[in-house]
Amino acid sequence: MSPSPLPPPKIALTDDEWREKLTPEEFAVLRRGGTERPGVGEYTDTHTEGVYQCRACGAELFRSTEKFDSHCGWPSFFDPTHSDAVILRPDDSHGMRRVEVLCATCHSHLGHVFTGEGYLTPTDQRYCINSISLRLVPKP
Repeated sequence: MSPSPLPPPKIALTDDEWREKLTPEEFAVLRRGGTERPGVGEYTDTHTEGVYQCRACGAELFRSTEKFDSHCGWPSFFDPTHSDAVILRPDDSHGMRRVEVLCATCHSHLGHVFTGEGYLTPTDQRYCINSISLRLVPKP
């Protein structure tokens, strides 16, 4: 059974347009589904209050109030800002069964979400998100 098709993105650019807007590292993760190495992202251990936006399009994705220390090497959140801020889709790549997290506005790859890992969060979910997919706007 194949996954249902995604709704069209609200922001749709060509690969060349994305390459002009993003660094090569950002493009590799956001537009090609790559993953940054664990522990190297700028937001892994950040506790600054604010809003996390999609680095590609600026859509609000997560808030610092939903961020928690999972010690997994990537920023972790237990819930997106709005239920429609992200799209979840099955990901069976690399011999694993996972759930990919995409920005609902531009369909950029953000990371994966995991359930039932035993973290003491209200949702029992860990949105494991690449720092390079995010931009933190600190609370004024």
